[in-house]
Amino acid sequence: MKRFFLWLHQKYARKIQLRLTIYFLLILLPLVIVSLYVNFRSQSILLERTIETTKAALASSMDYIDVTLQNVEEISTLTTTDNEILKKINQVSPDLDALSYIMFSDVMKELAGITSINHMVSQVSLFHSGSHMLLTTNHGGKKLENKQVLDNLRNLASNYGTGIMYIMPDYQLSEETTFGAVMNTDSISLIRVMDLNNPSREPNLLIMSLNKKKLLDLIGSLLPSPNAQINLYTNKQELVVGTGIYGSKIVHMEESIPGVFTVKADSRHYKWTLKLYQSEKELFREINETRLFTYIIIGVSVILALLISWAVYSGIAYPIQRLWKGMNSFGSGNLNVRLENKRIDEIGYLTRTFNKMVEDQRNLIENHYEQQLRLANAELKFLQSQINPHFLYNTLDSIYWTAKNYEAAEISEMVLNLSRFFRLSLSKGRETFSVEETIEHLHFYIRVQQLRFLESFSVSYELQEESKSVHILKLLLQPLVENAILYGLESKTDGHLWISSRLEDAFLVLTVEDNGIGIEKERMDYIREQLDRLSDFSVGPFSFLEDNAQDVYGLRNVFSRIKLFYGNKAELSIDSTEGSGTTIELKLPLEHCQESFNLQPLKNKQHGVKEA
Repeated sequence: MKRFFLWLHQKYARKIQLRLTIYFLLILLPLVIVSLYVNFRSQSILLERTIETTKAALASSMDYIDVTLQNVEEISTLTTTDNEILKKINQVSPDLDALSYIMFSDVMKELAGITSINHMVSQVSLFHSGSHMLLTTNHGGKKLENKQVLDNLRNLASNYGTGIMYIMPDYQLSEETTFGAVMNTDSISLIRVMDLNNPSREPNLLIMSLNKKKLLDLIGSLLPSPNAQINLYTNKQELVVGTGIYGSKIVHMEESIPGVFTVKADSRHYKWTLKLYQSEKELFREINETRLFTYIIIGVSVILALLISWAVYSGIAYPIQRLWKGMNSFGSGNLNVRLENKRIDEIGYLTRTFNKMVEDQRNLIENHYEQQLRLANAELKFLQSQINPHFLYNTLDSIYWTAKNYEAAEISEMVLNLSRFFRLSLSKGRETFSVEETIEHLHFYIRVQQLRFLESFSVSYELQEESKSVHILKLLLQPLVENAILYGLESKTDGHLWISSRLEDAFLVLTVEDNGIGIEKERMDYIREQLDRLSDFSVGPFSFLEDNAQDVYGLRNVFSRIKLFYGNKAELSIDSTEGSGTTIELKLPLEHCQESFNLQPLKNKQHGVKEA
């Protein structure tokens, strides 16, 4: 049987620890969700802002490229309509005599000046259809012999008329020869027919090749990192220039590459496209590092939650559970129960108070049987000590059940309020407190009950200023408040408790009122009958113990104490309406509301002296 109870205790302890762990993890869950949300949101914001910034930079570069192409086209217009150049070309004979070479030389000088005017033009060429000559500023002149090449060049002149065309270097002029090979260029070239204003013009062509290196330097300055790539495409999706391998892989402009972040900007005039590629892994490197740290923090937090739950269980829940078991043992009649205590915190103070209370209770019971409690002072102390185990048991029971349903923060507050309550209760043997101190003391107990009942009731204090300094017995209002909470407000969700004090004639009036479920008429009649019977005992107010009272404990206790200490002038009245609430009022004569403890009323009664 002992092993069974040990196993049951260990199982119950593991259950409490598991619940504490779950509570801590639930506390961490919102933090984890928010952290992950912020991380992914940061990645989204970074992507959006990077796109905006990159698009602005690409658009600016495209505007510059547009201006450059416009300048090149303007230069080409001026060149193809230059009368001096046209006059010299027209003087060239198909047989290429000496004058022809002189004219070609003069034309070459004119064309060479174009490359110095615009740095985006790397080479200027002139195709003379009549002589089959191709003149280039970088490689001089040469005669074209391939008939297919000649025909294709003439077709370009006739097909496009006075318009402008851009030819890629891989454009096929014949089955064996590309445009770039003929022109000795690896860049895109602008082609226009000469003598634009002459309808009878010869199919002579002006060819201006763009500087590929300059274009590459221009777009390369936009790269955000060494591993990023950027490409420039024509309106026909032809790659003009690029910095990486992606350009040759793109067949369609809208094609995306997995794992690659892409931004593009289109030209306003030429419909050319500038497209930047960057690895998403590289772009989100810092975000991913932050996310890794977040995961590490989450993991550490979970471990800390486990450790903290164990620490809370070992430091708070288990000692309270042990104290609760000690109370059960004490309530079963074991007056020799003692709890081992080495703590110096509030729980340690509470445990020491419990041990002291058990010892005091045992001594009081022994004195009761030995001395019959004949001395009034011993009778009063015994009455007051009766409150302690009853109250401590109920309150610790509240804390225990709260610990099973709520997290450790609430347990700490309950224990703190309870410790403060007992610290004031045992404050250096004082038997009386001022009304203000009593309410402050009482509020600690009320706060414990508010936590137990999930803040289902509130409390108001209405203390007349003149009444605050009046002294009354300690723990005088606590049983009344306890009854109001446990029997009046327990099932209410909007309960309220009023506690007030005032001076009325020669009396201090204390009121405890609630809006609870009230008391049935039959029950009220029974309570009043019990209080009337108690006031008629010949031995004295404390003789209710000899009546083996089984209920109305709090009211009996308070009634006996006010009669014992304040005499027959003291009154306790109770009024209740079923469903509306209950009001209990104490009227204490001010002449006996003193700071020093005085048993004169009891002594007068014991010696047959009647009060006036």
